[in-house]
Parts: sequence; structure tokens; C-alpha cells
Amino acid sequence: MNKIIASIFGIGYIKGGGTIAAAVTCVVIWLLWAKGVSPYLFLAEGLAVTLIGVYVGNKVERFWGKDSYRVVIDEVAGMWISVLFLPQTLPVLITGLILFRFFDIVKPLYIRKMEDFKGGWGVMLDDVLAGIYANIILQAIVYLHLLPFTGGGALDIHFR
Repeated sequence: MNKIIASIFGIGYIKGGGTIAAAVTCVVIWLLWAKGVSPYLFLAEGLAVTLIGVYVGNKVERFWGKDSYRVVIDEVAGMWISVLFLPQTLPVLITGLILFRFFDIVKPLYIRKMEDFKGGWGVMLDDVLAGIYANIILQAIVYLHLLPFTGGGALDIHFR
């Protein structure tokens, strides 16, 4: 069961699993936004995913090694964080995905250093920090009105 959760039902076994897991997470986020989930419940769900990721990361490390590519629950948590407390629009979600994957792949600004933590914490914290950086940049983009398609166009679908 830990392997199933860590790999998000096998997504981690697919080439490009991290990006696929983040994209699938976008679909889940979109559906939750459509249901009107509150930002605070959304935050609680993100924290729960992160803590579950730490737990399963600890469990699967002895089978798969340190921070295996098969573990993609960290991408779920990072993507989740990247859109916390932001307008619930498709452009925000897509930009959040792009920014999160950039920070997760390039690993600037101490993100790579997070991998030095032991066990599940090392698995999760680099993606959590990538999500935080993506969120900060996205908050600034939204605040400065730099995001295209936010003027009531076809892609500007708001749920709140």
C-alpha cells in the first residue's frame, strides 16, 4: 500500500512521472475548485498529503532507495502548495504547474539542499520548497496583473 500511495497509483513508474503526477494533481485541484472547497480546507488537504508523503517516503526508501523517481507524492504536495490562496482560474493553475516544475527540476535557491534531510523529509521538502517558491512568484504575478487571460476571456474561469 505504501508503494501505491508513494507512486500515486503507479504514476511514478511512467517515464516523466513527476510531471504527469503534477498534471494529474492539477485536474484534482480544478475539480476541488469547481466544488467550492474553502482555501483553508485546501490548505489542510495539502498538509495531509505532505505528511502522508513523509510517512510513505520513509517506508519505501528501504525498497527503492533514497528519493526514488517512483515516489511522486512529493510532486502532488508541491503542486498543491504552488496554488494555495490564489485566484481559482485556469491561467493561475497552468502557470503554477509551469513554475512548480521549473523550480522542482532546476532546484535553485537551496531546494537541492532539502534533499539532504533523512528519509521521507528529504523526499518531500525539496518539492515543498519548490511549491513555496512557485507560489511566491505566482502571488506577485497575480498581484501585478501580469498573467494573460485574466480579463474575462474564455480561459478566465473563476470558481470563487
